[in-house]
Amino acid sequence: MAHDAPLLSALAGDRPASPPVWFMRQAGRSLPEYRELRVGTRMLDACLTPDLAAEITLQPVRRHDVDAAVFFSDIVVPLKIAGIEVEIEPGRGPVFA
Repeated sequence: MAHDAPLLSALAGDRPASPPVWFMRQAGRSLPEYRELRVGTRMLDACLTPDLAAEITLQPVRRHDVDAAVFFSDIVVPLKIAGIEVEIEPGRGPVFA
């Protein structure tokens, strides 16, 4: 249960039985389920589609049984939302209009 999570216990000032884990990763390089989910979906579309972003965020939690996850996103998402024309090109990175 979430209320028993070591991370939440540590944040409350307690000493959990096991230390909390903060797990960051580049999903595309480590999880086949991520690569399968992303087939045909551009990076920023995955970031800006709530159900996809939530699923991608939860994949390493389920696979590695960690206490928490860093929400799946990309550093250029705020720029895209602000109206700046940017796309992430596979093998190249962010490309601005």
